[in-house]
Formats: sequence, structure tokens, C-alpha cells
Amino acid sequence: MGAAEKLTDTGPADSEPFLGVANSVRGFQWRERISGHGHALASAIAQNHGLPELLGRVLAGRGVTSDDVPVFLDPTLKELMPDPSEMRDTDKAAARIADAIEKGEKVAIFGDYDVDGACSSALMARFLSRHGLKPRIYIPDRLSEGYGPNPTAMETLIKDEGHSLVITVDCGTTSFDPLAHAKKLGAEVIVIDHHQSDDTLPDVHSVINPNRQDDISGQGHLCAAGVVFLVLVATARELRGRKYYAGDNKEPPLIGELDLVALATVCDVVPLEGLNRAYVTKGLQVMRQRHNAGLRALFDAAGLDSAPTPYHLGYILGPRINAGGRIGDSGLGARLLSQANPREAHKIAETLDRLNRERKSIETQTLEQAMAEAEHAVDEDPDLPIIVLGAEDWHKGIVGLVSSRLTDRFQRPSCVLSWTRDAASGAISGTGSLRSVAGVDIGGAVRGAVAEGLLIKGGGHAMAAGLTVAQDKLPELKAYLAKRLADTATAAREAASLEVDGALTPSAANDELVTLLDRAGPYGQGNPQPRFVFPSHRVRFAKIVGEAHVRAVVEAGDGSRLDAIAFRAAGQPLGDLLMAANGGMPIHICGTVRRDTWGGRNKIELTIEDAADPRKIAR
Repeated sequence: MGAAEKLTDTGPADSEPFLGVANSVRGFQWRERISGHGHALASAIAQNHGLPELLGRVLAGRGVTSDDVPVFLDPTLKELMPDPSEMRDTDKAAARIADAIEKGEKVAIFGDYDVDGACSSALMARFLSRHGLKPRIYIPDRLSEGYGPNPTAMETLIKDEGHSLVITVDCGTTSFDPLAHAKKLGAEVIVIDHHQSDDTLPDVHSVINPNRQDDISGQGHLCAAGVVFLVLVATARELRGRKYYAGDNKEPPLIGELDLVALATVCDVVPLEGLNRAYVTKGLQVMRQRHNAGLRALFDAAGLDSAPTPYHLGYILGPRINAGGRIGDSGLGARLLSQANPREAHKIAETLDRLNRERKSIETQTLEQAMAEAEHAVDEDPDLPIIVLGAEDWHKGIVGLVSSRLTDRFQRPSCVLSWTRDAASGAISGTGSLRSVAGVDIGGAVRGAVAEGLLIKGGGHAMAAGLTVAQDKLPELKAYLAKRLADTATAAREAASLEVDGALTPSAANDELVTLLDRAGPYGQGNPQPRFVFPSHRVRFAKIVGEAHVRAVVEAGDGSRLDAIAFRAAGQPLGDLLMAANGGMPIHICGTVRRDTWGGRNKIELTIEDAADPRKIAR
């Protein structure tokens, strides 16, 4: 029945056990994260390591074995760092970068315009700068150039500016023609990327990508910045072997750059497993010292004066860095993060903060229109495998955000396009972003569409992709995607669930609980934040705040209360139920608890993800 029959209530003894629901206002089934032998494993973890039973359940629910517990709770680079040489072409690239440093070559860094691209570019630039070079960072304009290397940019960097080495970061794996042009112009190219690839790779000096077909390093879960860091470790090792640091040259402490790796790892939503856990754990420690002038300025611009957490990285810092690429200067993020001048960093951070506010306004307007069109499309065809929408007045920089919202709301893949008419030819093409759900490989579908000749270009991950399509090809593209995704999209939608770690009441959702749960962090993709059900709780206060959020107070039968918020829920089924239940009937509420330190506060808050009306659920 899709219910979580065995949830353990960690609240007062008189609170009723929660039996779960088979459907909710968001269409999810609530399931216990562990069942059967999982309970035995949880008990074994708790007993063997002297941990509270709840923490044992959390660890067991994330696939942690009893033997893995020490490393999971204390992820260190010493334990989890691989030999960079295990990745194909890493040693070859390290030797070439070392050559450039020793010869004082002109090196250009070509990056992507998202957070991972900005962090990767800044990592490489800071390393080269500390070795006496003056690297040039080139971030393409999202609106006029699009993603990845292009021939015009290669002309600028090589022919006009004289760079003999171009290093692409977070892009380049599928950029065959532009990189062939770079080679023709006389420069060597190193590609450092993590995006999925086909069998064929660009004809360049080296391609370091743990997701290339012939790479068996097992590091495919890394974001681009994580891969760049390994390349820099290998380069420093190469220079050490050449006795480069034997004289006046000082080896830079790479550990101090992990703040950028942590930021990229969280914002690129890669799995927080293995090396990524060590990256984020150590990176947050480095970030708290605020050595990076750009990050320090961004903290100040965002009003963040507490110790940063993965939440702050993903929801406070990341959107501001992305704002430049979305609606402003694409290079602002990389310039900020590689900036050594505090005054210049402050100016860039203030600009990004302003652009982020503008981005929010544009997104709100577009999302309202897109949501209405998507509602109509799904009403007409409830089994629609993928939502495909587009308009000429939708900003290219926010289509990915809108696609994410649609996928989250309708629990199926979506593609949101911004149409542009070429002034010379009159031809109309669309730049689109796609987002998916677990079990539906959208990146593979896009690469298939490229192979079928339906796209001008496209690529990406299983969960996110981008494409450019001629408008007259749209009907064929929609038919192709619908056919290819039909079975997996339907299966994913039918299996859509929220996995729950236990049941709580407000009196149990306290500082002690959050401190305990923090031991199993950092949380993110692949290591989800513990989720709890608050069964039969009343909503004692609810109102719409900010940008369509619903703030509330939930109350248990014993009178204990907890502040709560449901992000972007206003006007949606979740928000409607919370508003309708205000001061009335008890409802079941599902969400995560965290310590809210924003603005100097220190309180525990519930983030509501879903809810269910007891009168309408199946048991």
C-alpha cells in the first residue's frame, strides 16, 4: 500500500504511530527508508559504534554498512583521495601544464557559465597565477554564444591573443569542430570535464573526464571542479618531481582551494558519496576561514554571517554566482572567485546580488505562464512522458530554473525553450534546458536526438541536459522524446515516493536532534537530508510570504509547536492544503528539519515538502 508502517516515533510516548499514506497532495507515496533487514543493520550500527538508534537508522537508510561507519562519519581526503593518475590522460595533461608553467606560456581557460564552471575556472586560474602565469579566463555569453567552445572564441584566444594552450573546464567533451579549429590555429587543448561522452572524443592533447567511455577510475560522480582539483594535484606532483619547488618557488597549498570544490560539488548536485563527501566536509572548514576574497565578499553581499552549510552553498551563494551567467555578464562568477583584490571582489559581489534579485523577478513571471501551460498539457494527457514548452519572450538564462520547477511539480521530465529569430536568415531556433526525474535518462535521450539529426546540438547528464533545436524540427523532437521516454517516465511517476526516516512531533525536533543528524552530513544528492513525518498535526498559522512561499506553525496534540516553511508552495496543491487547514483539521505533514541561523537567528525549522489530508488518503 506504499505506507511506512514501521516508522519509529521519536517524539513523546503518547503520540500516535504513523502508518503512512499511499498518496499525498503532491502525488507521492510515503515510504519508510529502511525495512526488513535494514532495521537489523540499523541496530547493529548503533550497537557496534555506540551511536543512538536514530543515527543508526539514518546511516542504514543511506546504504552505510557497519564497517563503513567511521569513514562515513569522518570523511577525510587521506582515506578517500584516489591517485589522480587513475583517470585517463591526467598525467599527460599534468606534464603539459607543467611545461606551460616552466616556459611561461600564455594559457587560456575556457569555462562554463554555471557555478561548477566558475569554480573550475577560478581553481585553474588561481593555481596558474601562483606559478607566475597570467591566465586568461573566457566564459562564453549564454545568450549569444551558448554552452561550450565555439570557433569564434578560439579565434579570439589563439589567433588574436596568442594563447598557445587552451584548457577547457566543465565543457569540451563534445566540442569536436571548435576544438579541431583550435588545433588548426596552432594551439594545444586540454579538456577537463565530467559530462557524459560517446565513444569518440575530440582530437586534442588530452581529455580528462571520468565519464569518458574508456575511463575506469570510478570517479564519475565528481563535478568538474572535483576533476580539476585532481589534475592540479597531479600537476603539483609533476612539478615537484622536476624540482620546480626546490628553489625560490613555493608549492601552493592546494587544500586551501577546497572551498571552491565544495561550492561546485553542492551546486552541481552531484552525489555526496566517496571523495565528494571529503571535498564538501573539508571545503566547508576552509570556507569558514573566509580566505577567498570573492567568497568573502559574496557572504557579505548575501548577509551571511554564520558558518556556511551545504544549504547556504546551494540556496544562497550558488544562485548569486549563477545570476551573472543567466541575465548578466557570464564571466562575473569566475572573476569573483579568482579575484584577489577585496575592493574589486566587493563590487562584483554587489553586482551579482543585484542580478540575482532581477533573475528572481524574471523567473516568477515566466514560471507563472509556464506552469499554466503545463497544467493544461497534463490535463489533456495525464500520461504525457515529457512536458515541452517554449516562447520567444522567455529569457534563455532562466529556462533551466523553470524546467526544474515543472519537473518537481509534475514528476516527469520537462524541456523549456527560448525561441530566437536569426536577423539575417529569419530562421527560428530554440535554446532549451531539460530536467528529469530518477530513472529517466534525459541526457541519453538528448544525445540520441543529436544522432537522429533532430538537434543542432545537445548533451548533458541523466538528470539534466541542454539543447538547441530548429523550430521546424520541434514536432519530430517531441515525438522522438515522447516515444523514447514513455516507459521509463511512466514507471518513474508510478513509483514516485518520498522516503521517510521516522516520525516526529515538535517537542522532539530540537537542537539536540539536529546536532545528532548533522553527524551523518553533509547532506545532498546521494545522501538525502533525513525526512520525517509529523502525523495528525494542526496548522495554527499559515500565510504567503516572499516569492510564493508559505510560512506556517505546526502543532501537535500535546501543544508543542514548530515553525515551518513550504518553499514555492503558494498556489500549488501543497500550499492550498496548508492554507485550508489553517486553524482547522489536523493533517499529515512530511519534511526535513534544520537549524536556521539566517540573520543571526538560531532556531529549528521544518521545511515542508509534502502533506496529506487524512480524509482523502488511501491506506
